[in-house]
Amino acid sequence: MLVELDNDNLAEIVGGEDVVLVQYSASWCGNCRIMKPKFKKLAGENEGMKFVIADAEKFPESRKLADVSNLPTFAAFKGGKLVNQIQTNKLDPLTQLVNEVTSN
Repeated sequence: MLVELDNDNLAEIVGGEDVVLVQYSASWCGNCRIMKPKFKKLAGENEGMKFVIADAEKFPESRKLADVSNLPTFAAFKGGKLVNQIQTNKLDPLTQLVNEVTSN
């Protein structure tokens, strides 16, 4: 399932789901726009987890849940805790992150 945040409430989503993968992005970020359809495709292929797109500029409280120093940043949460994150514009590392969080 894919959700695009329209409120600064990522902490609620992360706390209420077993596995959550977040794409932190911004409207001006070209690499974020490149990764968004790939992220959506992964969401369709992985029904056991929630995928969330969070605007890192609009939602500062949500941004604080991970170390977002570059965009796009992808953060994996399990049981409400950050387990890993990457900054990439490539599909392979993102797929590896999904596999890592779903296999543990």
